[in-house]
Amino acid sequence: MRRGKSKAIAVGLAGLLPLLLAGCDQPEPPPFTRQRDPNQIIIGTTAKVTTLDPADAYTVFAGNVLLALGDRLYTYKPGTTELQPQLATALPQVSSDGLTYRMPLRRGVVFQDGTPFNAEAMRFSLQRFIENGGRPAFLLKNVVADIQATGDYELTIRLQKPFAPFPRLLAFSGLCAVSPQAYRIGAGQFQPRMFVGTGPYQLVSFGSDALKLKRFPQYWGTPPASAQLDIQFLSSSANLYNALQTGAVDVAYQFLEPEQIKKLQAQADIQTVSSDGTGINYLSLNRNQPPLDQQAVRQALALVMPRQLLQERVFQNLVEPAFSLVPSRLPGYQPVFRVPAEPPPAGRARELLSQAGITLTQPVRIDLWYRSNLPSHIQVVSTLKAVIEREIPVQLIPQPVDSTTAYQNLEKGIYPMFLLDWYPDFLDADNYLEPLMSCQKGTLAEGCLEGSSRTFGSFYYSPQANDLIAQSRRSTDPQQRLALLGQLQKLMAVDVPYIPLWQNREFVFARADVQGVRLEPTQTFPFWLLKKAVPAP
Repeated sequence: MRRGKSKAIAVGLAGLLPLLLAGCDQPEPPPFTRQRDPNQIIIGTTAKVTTLDPADAYTVFAGNVLLALGDRLYTYKPGTTELQPQLATALPQVSSDGLTYRMPLRRGVVFQDGTPFNAEAMRFSLQRFIENGGRPAFLLKNVVADIQATGDYELTIRLQKPFAPFPRLLAFSGLCAVSPQAYRIGAGQFQPRMFVGTGPYQLVSFGSDALKLKRFPQYWGTPPASAQLDIQFLSSSANLYNALQTGAVDVAYQFLEPEQIKKLQAQADIQTVSSDGTGINYLSLNRNQPPLDQQAVRQALALVMPRQLLQERVFQNLVEPAFSLVPSRLPGYQPVFRVPAEPPPAGRARELLSQAGITLTQPVRIDLWYRSNLPSHIQVVSTLKAVIEREIPVQLIPQPVDSTTAYQNLEKGIYPMFLLDWYPDFLDADNYLEPLMSCQKGTLAEGCLEGSSRTFGSFYYSPQANDLIAQSRRSTDPQQRLALLGQLQKLMAVDVPYIPLWQNREFVFARADVQGVRLEPTQTFPFWLLKKAVPAP
């Protein structure tokens, strides 16, 4: 979920219930068995890509494809979370008031249709991202006041208000340069089945079951390791698993089930690359719905979350417990939801509930909604229900709903509690806190009337949270900024608009003859590094 929009993620390692995994032991025919170039790389996935227009593409897998096809002003230094210039030639010069960013741009770059790249082309690309009104448009629309080409190879961006992580936002996959000759600015004017940028690969074809990419011969940087790259879309994790086993695909990336992951990890002829994920899964608590309108009830629920049980029994130790909405490896992380064993958490939770008039003789019912198309969430909800009802006088009523309906109704306030997930737009603690905790208009009595927290179904409104967000975004002192974000996390643990449950791990599996398989600390998968090993003479 990104600002209420599905990312087709479902936790990359937990697509279906283990009880459905028996079919993995009965291999299905390979999804395709055509003759293939031995040097060709084929990536298999069950993820869906419906558009490659960077102004509208907003899923994890589509973002990885865009990284292979296009360039942004900034990217991340390989193996780190450190920004480095890409189409820019230096980090931005920032005005003293934190509002104006000036960036020198790279010369000698051409788009894949032969159009020269310059500052005007970059301005066009960013302006189009804002004005065409795609799903991620808000990322710039809510931040940027003006974009100007202040020289042939100089871009100047003025912000509406200070925003310290802005350079990291400019590394977002959708903020790549696109050819002004191939695209148009205008609301809804998208080109979902094409891409014309400046990246290492160029798009050859985009079909219903496959993407074909080839090396862009005029690429300004290091050429991709493989001359040709195919992405095969498969209908199920069983097909993906079997395609990797038979060699029909060289790489399997998103999404395999826990049992399949365990089997692949045990195979000597299959490479396993895994890394801490950037996704956080959490409960959203609607502060306008009784009994969750009482802080004591929300705090009581936070005390009895069975994170370790979810980790071990539902996800077979392939996820990590989450004690904050910020991932544990990210600077600024504070484990504010970690509960000490003494005094017993359930006892403290019952005391809080008694303050709200909820006792063993007067229990309360709460509907717990979840997306029915994510079968792993059925197990999660069942586990939460069993544990919570055993510990405290709260009866959880599981309520399934399809994702599309859920996203349409979250901000209408009809769901008391919802199991959701969040993947960041850029890798900074701010992007895990501001989207879920900020509210542009609201009152303490009515909650959020306009703003992000309404979108996520919590309706959280806190002048203190808004002030901490504004202070952290203004601050140019890294330590002061992290301290403010730490205060924001502590406030969340007190007010409990959300309860974090688990954070993902990401997995990539590859055949033994594939080289260059890696997951970056930013959780991007650099397709352009993949190549076949040269056979020994």
